[in-house]
Amino acid sequence: MLLPGTGSDEVFVRAVFAGPLRALGVPLLTPPPPPGASLAEGYLEILDALADEHGELLVGGISFGAHLAAEWAVRHPGRCGGLLAALPAWNGAPGPAPASRAATLSADLVARYGVGAALAQAEGSPAWLRAELDRAWRRHGDDLAAGLRVAAARPSPSLAQLAALNVPAGVGTCTDDPVHPTKVASEWAASLPRASLGRTTLAALGADRESLGRATVLAFLRARKKP
Repeated sequence: MLLPGTGSDEVFVRAVFAGPLRALGVPLLTPPPPPGASLAEGYLEILDALADEHGELLVGGISFGAHLAAEWAVRHPGRCGGLLAALPAWNGAPGPAPASRAATLSADLVARYGVGAALAQAEGSPAWLRAELDRAWRRHGDDLAAGLRVAAARPSPSLAQLAALNVPAGVGTCTDDPVHPTKVASEWAASLPRASLGRTTLAALGADRESLGRATVLAFLRARKKP
C-alpha cells in the first residue's frame, strides 16, 4: 500500500508507482486520503486492516506518506515485507524542516483565504506541480487545512527507530528538491539496516512521474540483495 504526501492524493501516487510496480508484478493499493484531522490515524487504521486481511505488506509512500508507512512498519515489523520511502522530509520531530514549514504556511493561507487563493500563491511553481496541486487541493476542499496541519506537526520515525527496522527498503530522493532534502533521504538510507538510496531530480519528475517510482523501486531491489 502506497500513501500520498501532504495535500496530495492517490492519483499522484499511482502516476509515480503504478508502472514500476507493475513491471515487477506487484499490485498497487492506493486508498484516497482520509479527511482532515483523521489523515494520519485513518491511514494507519487502513494499513492495520489490510495487514489483517492480507498478511505481510509492502508499504511506502511519498513525503508524509513515506513517514506514515515507516511509522506503521516500525510498530509492526513482523507484518512489513518491505518499505518504499520516496522523498522523506525529516527525521523524528519536524522542527524547522522545510516541508513542515511549507505545510503550515499553506494551511494558514487556506484557512484564511480559501483553497483558490492559496493556489494562486503557487503561480511561480512549475506547471506540472501547479496542476497537481490544483487537482488535489480542490479535492481535499474544506478538509485541506486540517490535513496539512496534521502532517506538519507529526514526527516521523527517528533514525534510531529506523535502525531497528530490518526489512528491505528503497529510499528515493530528488537531488534538486529543497523541500525534501537529499540529506534526509541519505540519513534514512544509512540508518535502515537493509536499505539503498535511489536518486532522480524534480526536473525528471516533471517530465516523467514514474522517474521517482523507478528510482525508489530500483533502490528497493538493490536492498533486497543485502543480508
